[in-house]
Amino acid sequence: MNVRTRVATLSAGIGLAFSAILGHKLRSFLTVLGVIIGTGTIIGVGSILTGLDGAITNIIRSLGTDSILVTKLRAGFGGGHTREEWMRKPLTLENAVALRERCPSVLHVSPVLFPGQGFHKARYKGVELYSIRIAGTEWGYAVGGQAEMQSGRYFTEAEDLHRAPVAVIGEDIYKGLYSGVEAVGKPIEVDGHQYEVIGVMKRPANQMPGQQDLRVMIPYYTLRKMDPGAIEHMFVVVAHPNLVSKAMDEVRGVLRQERRLKYHEPDNFNLATAEQLIEDFRQVTAVTALVMVVLSSIGLLVGGIGVMNIMLVSVTERTKEIGLRKAVGARKLDIIVQFLTEAAVLTGIGGLFGFILGWLISRGAAAVFPSLPTSVPVWAAVLGIVVSVGVGLFFGLWPATKAARLDPVDALRYE
Repeated sequence: MNVRTRVATLSAGIGLAFSAILGHKLRSFLTVLGVIIGTGTIIGVGSILTGLDGAITNIIRSLGTDSILVTKLRAGFGGGHTREEWMRKPLTLENAVALRERCPSVLHVSPVLFPGQGFHKARYKGVELYSIRIAGTEWGYAVGGQAEMQSGRYFTEAEDLHRAPVAVIGEDIYKGLYSGVEAVGKPIEVDGHQYEVIGVMKRPANQMPGQQDLRVMIPYYTLRKMDPGAIEHMFVVVAHPNLVSKAMDEVRGVLRQERRLKYHEPDNFNLATAEQLIEDFRQVTAVTALVMVVLSSIGLLVGGIGVMNIMLVSVTERTKEIGLRKAVGARKLDIIVQFLTEAAVLTGIGGLFGFILGWLISRGAAAVFPSLPTSVPVWAAVLGIVVSVGVGLFFGLWPATKAARLDPVDALRYE
């Protein structure tokens, strides 16, 4: 059989497949419903994971490739913290000073002090916002690029040392309390304490999609005065360019000395770079992707079983047609190709509808979370269609083989 004949045979098989599908529209739709759901899940979740990966990667990398986060608890996406981590003694300002003085590869250290636990609120002229995030920082926090100003300014070293009652607020606090009116120079009440707003920060690049900017930054020593019980610290350490690894070794060595750790004792603090956080995040998304594949496989398995059942019914309904074709010279291979083509076309159409469903899921996620850059990756679209066609070929093989094995005489007598 030459190439032209094969192409003609395949085209005729596809035409017969479409005729069979169009002749039983509802039955065909119900048959491939599992394939649609499975393919749509692969494409939809794949687009969300791709967008989330891009968003989180950009968020983490915005911390800076030369930055190191020093925390008491383990940072990252690896799950909950152990009892040992919660029992660790807090980092202190003295630790930050030691890092500045004794780490030659470190350019800057910004200590961040957090108030005690509980709900925190901000208030202006009777309007209140809850669940705000308060932190006390030094003037160098902005110098290190951690706060970009929209209006006004960040507080100075003198204001920090003199415990000035000033505050710099996040963009959503500005919108929520001041309704777009100039906030600089106006008062704000935070947990019962009065501050003067001296600046409004831009929404940070390192912010989760859909997260509000509810930051209130006040001078480090001001927070210690207002909340003497505040003891929890985080350090943002900026290394000299291309010296992150060396800086990490120096920071680890100094902190182990400061915290009186013996050589055989593990660290009771955590160091994390942007690349480490990205790696942790991708380990979590890998598990999510695995769950997605398992759930999608269930839908595809159901769809495949439905395809096999409907193809067996089709073989029974078209027994005389099969007998006639074999009587006029059709080979077993021709019958197998005919029915496999019909199964592949059926599931291929299901895969196409699944692609549309996945695209709608992607668009819906983008509408709910505008800052989440969802997009349907090419690999997900191609994989969805290929897998759906593969399901049709796999589950259509038995009915096709059964049809090819029919005796033409018995098939022509079939009622």
